[in-house]
Amino acid sequence: MKKIFIPILSFALLFAGCSEDFLDPTKPSQELVVGTRDGIIGAANGLQQLWSVDRLSPVYSTVTGNGFTTKELRLINAGNVDEGELSVGGEVLSTKNGLVNNLWSQCLIINSESQKILDNINVLTIETEKASVFVHASVFKALALSTLVQYYQSVPLKTEKNAVFNTRAEVITAAIDVLKATESSLDKATGFTGLANSMNYKNTVYALLARIYTIAGDNDNALKYANLVDLNIKSVFGYDQIGVNPIAFVSITTNNVFQPVNLTLGLPASIAPDSNDERLNFYIKPASNPTTATGFFDSNTKSIPVYLPGEMMLIKAEAYARKDNFTQAVIELNKVLTKTASGDVYGIGANLLPYSGAITKDAILQEIYRNRCIEMYMSGLKLEDSRRFNRTGAGVAGAERNRNWYPYPDSERNNNTNTPADPAI
Repeated sequence: MKKIFIPILSFALLFAGCSEDFLDPTKPSQELVVGTRDGIIGAANGLQQLWSVDRLSPVYSTVTGNGFTTKELRLINAGNVDEGELSVGGEVLSTKNGLVNNLWSQCLIINSESQKILDNINVLTIETEKASVFVHASVFKALALSTLVQYYQSVPLKTEKNAVFNTRAEVITAAIDVLKATESSLDKATGFTGLANSMNYKNTVYALLARIYTIAGDNDNALKYANLVDLNIKSVFGYDQIGVNPIAFVSITTNNVFQPVNLTLGLPASIAPDSNDERLNFYIKPASNPTTATGFFDSNTKSIPVYLPGEMMLIKAEAYARKDNFTQAVIELNKVLTKTASGDVYGIGANLLPYSGAITKDAILQEIYRNRCIEMYMSGLKLEDSRRFNRTGAGVAGAERNRNWYPYPDSERNNNTNTPADPAI
């Protein structure tokens, strides 16, 4: 990722319940930022940096928060108080927690700033530039909304004083609508010099639609869009020595905050990875004891995928299983189980035998969940999966997660009288 100017107006100031304007005469006005070609392109680049770089980013917050909440990670240094709270979960996770606050506020900022770009897209007159920035901003808006609903029970869609909180279904619909609006622009959204270009826009839109329709329980549309994704094309958040991989930089290469819990990847014994599963050696440094992460997180300059080919295969398997088409579900599941490293664009392969379990809905869905947890380890998606697959929730014997939902941060409650009551756990 090149070092880029980020004219994000409300980078450190914007919270959903706060509408005050903080004017700095040394900085460009909103009209200047989004009213010129260079300004709107710079703002679009800023979205990618806000999303994926630094300890404040949703990339760091989701991989870390999800990892502790679903028991994928182990804490190394208790001095990291916020991560420590997440590792314990339950009532210990406070509304003052820095990661909870960062995840909430940064996603809301990205949602708001993306919308400003979309509202002013006609500033761009070159067709390729206009389409590319339009899709780029739409992707980050959809990422922000669809991420928030994986961690919080309700979310405000508007940025205003005392914003009303929208239901989970409303937020999911909004994220889908944003992505659907890009479809007529996808063939023209090929990127251009000056726009951060590590993502393949068409395949990213299709993959995110497949993911969000899965969250929504719309199996037909999940299948439709998963089938449109070209699994041989990479789409990533790119890093370099200036904009570094936050998981690697903050934790893995320094061995300072967290590492993988062990070779179970946080799964209970009944669905733990097969010892012959070659994905273990992709995500965990072979023979490391205690376990050390590799995969996408052992170098400051390694890219992190926006989605994985295996995710699309497993989305299709899940959709077929939930539609009671068990034969087709097993066909898609076996594509993941038998996939080799050489057959995957990122080198992720289990290289196992085909599924031989019971041909029942519960058994097949359990195997799909198991493989999502292994194939997509440290992706930040497991908490949503854990609830959707009805795994044992927080506060119950044998719990596989230490929270069901996150509390709303004080930064929101102190500025928004409409903030709902926090979930118990």
